[in-house]
Amino acid sequence: MIAIRRARPEDAPAIGAVHVAAWRATYAGILPDTFLAGLSARRVATGYLRDLVSRRDGHAIFVATASGPDRPAAPEAGPQIVGFCSGGRARGHGLADGEIETLYLMEDWHEHGVGRRLMRAMAAHLSAIGCRNAMLWVLSKNPTRFFYSHLHGKVVATDQTLVAGQRVEQRAMLWDPIELLLEATASTP
Repeated sequence: MIAIRRARPEDAPAIGAVHVAAWRATYAGILPDTFLAGLSARRVATGYLRDLVSRRDGHAIFVATASGPDRPAAPEAGPQIVGFCSGGRARGHGLADGEIETLYLMEDWHEHGVGRRLMRAMAAHLSAIGCRNAMLWVLSKNPTRFFYSHLHGKVVATDQTLVAGQRVEQRAMLWDPIELLLEATASTP
């Protein structure tokens, strides 16, 4: 069974592990191998723990957990975090009221509706805190960028950002009004 819930501070290590695994799988061949190999789940988890403890106004992290037969490695064990999404009020880009900052899944969980459910939880959260629209940045070479287009996100800007010492292009995707994202994520496969 897959469940979506608000993250808790004790989830930070698993969130860090998902983040690092997702970056290594998604950005292989896009970002330097040495950079990806040097990512530390423990360091990344520290940042997420800080976010979870500080409870920045309007910020939220949602996790997807797999349990029972949906957790093939150890079905008898407790729920395992297989993905997460974070966001809140936009960080000052001026493109939207709300921003989806991250959406990362373990590679085995792509194409199972987990990303859609996490996006729905975040869209509902953003709407509940008064955001009329939502945006996110995605690297232009990210192979999963089409997922956002499938959810009716529109490219409204491109920019260069520095990642691992190299300039990479990113695209801003927008849902305006936010109801477009809520409608696009309403049904799960």
